[in-house]
Amino acid sequence: MAEDQIIAIFTIMIQIHHKYSLKDLNSFGLDARAASFARPGNLEALREVLALPDYHHMPLLVLGAGSNILFRDDFEGLVLQPGMKGIEIVEESGNELVIKVGASENWDSWVAHATERAWYGLENLSLIPGSVGSAPVQNIGAYGMELQECFEWLDAWDLQEKKLVRLKHETCDFGYRSSIFKGKARGRYIITHVAFRLNRVPDLKLDYGNVQSEFKKAKGSTPMDLRKVVIGIRSSKLPDPELHGNAGSFFKNPLVDRTIFSCIRVEYPDVPYYPSDGNQMKIPAAWLIEKSGWKGKRIGNVGTWPSQALVIVNYGGANGHEIYDFSEKIMEDVEGIFGITLEREVNVI
Repeated sequence: MAEDQIIAIFTIMIQIHHKYSLKDLNSFGLDARAASFARPGNLEALREVLALPDYHHMPLLVLGAGSNILFRDDFEGLVLQPGMKGIEIVEESGNELVIKVGASENWDSWVAHATERAWYGLENLSLIPGSVGSAPVQNIGAYGMELQECFEWLDAWDLQEKKLVRLKHETCDFGYRSSIFKGKARGRYIITHVAFRLNRVPDLKLDYGNVQSEFKKAKGSTPMDLRKVVIGIRSSKLPDPELHGNAGSFFKNPLVDRTIFSCIRVEYPDVPYYPSDGNQMKIPAAWLIEKSGWKGKRIGNVGTWPSQALVIVNYGGANGHEIYDFSEKIMEDVEGIFGITLEREVNVI
């Protein structure tokens, strides 16, 4: 056993790894290291790790699939990657059903599982990387749909109260790519399971972007057809993290006041937009980045993907500082040209 992979084994066989490489646990492929690392597969194991005196005052990071994270440096604390599995129907009423899913289940595998069994509602969220437990944190969304539309509740270990709690929709404070877990409750909960309310009757959402045109082109008619179309669109635009390290969309699509939007539209009549709540308009960050001259641009080992400016890519050998600095330059130029401050969707550690 290598010196940097020392393992301690406790009463329920939970393993604590030290100086543990996270290279295979983040989609940028960055070789950051955790001072300590554990993957508890159930609640008992999770509680035992948290009860160890060595970790009471150590920084804690809960890691899902690592698909939305940028490590600028090593993490000098404990990284926990919950390993809870399982898919279980817990409630049925007419055509509606509630399904409880383990936090460590792969998100797209879960969407495939549900669609194949005629549990509908998740099709537009196909091929989003990550784990089920991370999905509510980000309130993931794509092609006109957000997770909150099918979210029922989640179970989580409350680090303050030291007990398992159930948080319902109204408690999670969902917003655009945000939730209570990224705001006032950041770092308080470790999600173990998520429950979704799905339906046996299809309700196809085709109104976003080119989904409808691609659906017609494919002569689609079913939720599975929609899933295939979404996968096709995403695959045509986004790089495979196995080949080119990336975290998908690096920035959020900004919401701007209608007066600011009107000014932009005077100079750029072709600006794409989506009406939002209140007096705001959503402008695609990819369009702003492209108009600022950054689409397909590369500096050293870091660049934006040629067919999707919203994706920053590690072409090989980049470190977290290089990727972060590259994103800073993009933000500076977009703000200088449009007066809009982009916000990172990726969680920077």
